Amino acid sequence: MLDPQGLYTWEPKGLAVVDMALAQESAGLVMLYHFDGYIDAGETGDQIVDRLLDSLPHQVVARFDHDRLVDYRARRPLLTFRRDHFASYDEPTLAVHMVQDATGAPFLLLSGPEPDVEWERFAAAVEQIVERLGVRLAVNFNGIPMGVPHTRPVGLTPHGNRTDLVPGHDSPFDDAQVPGSAEALVEYRLMKAGHDVLGVAAHVPHYIARSPYPDAALTALEAITSATGLVLPGIAHALRTEAHRTQTEIDRQIQEGDEELTALVQGLEHQYDAVAGAETRGNMLAEPVEIPSADEIGQEFERFLAEREGDN
Repeated sequence: MLDPQGLYTWEPKGLAVVDMALAQESAGLVMLYHFDGYIDAGETGDQIVDRLLDSLPHQVVARFDHDRLVDYRARRPLLTFRRDHFASYDEPTLAVHMVQDATGAPFLLLSGPEPDVEWERFAAAVEQIVERLGVRLAVNFNGIPMGVPHTRPVGLTPHGNRTDLVPGHDSPFDDAQVPGSAEALVEYRLMKAGHDVLGVAAHVPHYIARSPYPDAALTALEAITSATGLVLPGIAHALRTEAHRTQTEIDRQIQEGDEELTALVQGLEHQYDAVAGAETRGNMLAEPVEIPSADEIGQEFERFLAEREGDN
């Protein structure tokens, strides 16, 4: 493998700011990370990243070489054509930012397009950055399509070696093979190297998985802030407001929809309530409920990914 350091460059000013922050944060910094382009049902991770960078002070600490990592023919960047010339170029940006929460506390955010190639080298580069920047906990987040109704609370599947930071959320399945991602590989390699990593996957109703679902982003954000101590009330408030609007619109569309859609939601509600009742009363007292198998979960991932690739 080529030297991972060849994939990224430091921004001297940003690096100096991080070093000053580390002098005051002896325990180290939290690093959030999410990559656009893979499974992110309900645009869960994208919504969080966009709001962090749109509403909080931040500056670049390190930039990755997108020319090496992004397949432009698979995901063509947009250029703006104005009358008789190209006026602007939406350049892909895969970078580490230092961000400040509402109290001014610093944390890191690694985001941008998911690398198309050199995953192992990229994961090794992220590990170098984690060690250089004194990261005490790396947290990734996304949405996954599940057979759940929008009328019930959003569930979470925590993963990594610090799932203790998100108590009260048990995984709905044991073993499942799903398509790989750079985000998952980074988690795996960081854990193997002895770093603390937490992943948060919000459960998004599969029938709205391809549309923004603020409820999932809000649930994931609340889990992140609880696990890390970051203070992000403005973002939570904005997502809560948007979630209310989205729920109202979904309900309206279902009421105006066909009987098959209404029956689907009602069936998912019964299944959800039966499982919730089983957890409360004990599995021996629960009515039999058909739970998706590991293969079905994997197939749901693959279908969702294929639809996204088809859209691109």
